[in-house]
Amino acid sequence: MENNDYFILAGKKYHSRLLIGTGKYPDFNVMKKAIEASGVEIVTVAIRRVNLNDKSEESIIDHLNLNKITILPNTAGCYTVEEAVRTSHLAVAAGLPNMVKLEVIGDEKTLFPDTEALIEATKILVKDGFTVLPYTSDDPIVARKLEDAGASAIMPLGAPIGSGLGIINNINIRIILEQAKVPVIVDAGVGTASDATLAMELGVAGVLMNTGIACAKNPVLMAEAMRKAVESGRLAYLAGRIPKKMYATASSPIEGVVR
Repeated sequence: MENNDYFILAGKKYHSRLLIGTGKYPDFNVMKKAIEASGVEIVTVAIRRVNLNDKSEESIIDHLNLNKITILPNTAGCYTVEEAVRTSHLAVAAGLPNMVKLEVIGDEKTLFPDTEALIEATKILVKDGFTVLPYTSDDPIVARKLEDAGASAIMPLGAPIGSGLGIINNINIRIILEQAKVPVIVDAGVGTASDATLAMELGVAGVLMNTGIACAKNPVLMAEAMRKAVESGRLAYLAGRIPKKMYATASSPIEGVVR
């Protein structure tokens, strides 16, 4: 991918359009190798899984190359506005960036977001000076309200977290893209490389995933596959696909051919 192809978050250019999480790996060594194979520039870290008080304990952050990687703290596990806002502030107080992937979960079984609480938390954190990237449903109306609330990116789910179902409703993603003035990053549901490619072919700025890589039989190999899939999907989007047709079109035109 050419260096002039990038998207911007919090005023910084990012050339890798793949973002990955740091949970569910067999161990820190596998996580580190997968991150390296993925070529990512942004990794998410669940604030509640990091010991923010005891610096002597081994942490996920100890295994990240902070010269190459931007940490994106996330509020995974938060079920209320108050929890999400408090957790975000605790992360900043501990030295993590104030760019946060905001999650406010509304249902323990499906892990679908509580969109009403998400909009409220976004407003509060934006007012407090945070760069907010909310994980949301694929509802275009909610996406618009989050952007109006000051979100710096919209992160609609492709499918439920960890489901591996791929992009269930690409029409909604396309509508969100059509109206959004901020980057749109598909978050959750990607199971394999073709899912990532399809997401990128829609024109999204990037794809965020965790389970699809971390829980693969070979996470490092899958991380490499996802990197190539995202790059391929981006190139296909930029190239512009041919329109779909009901009937065949000859690869070799027959006009002028003597019969």
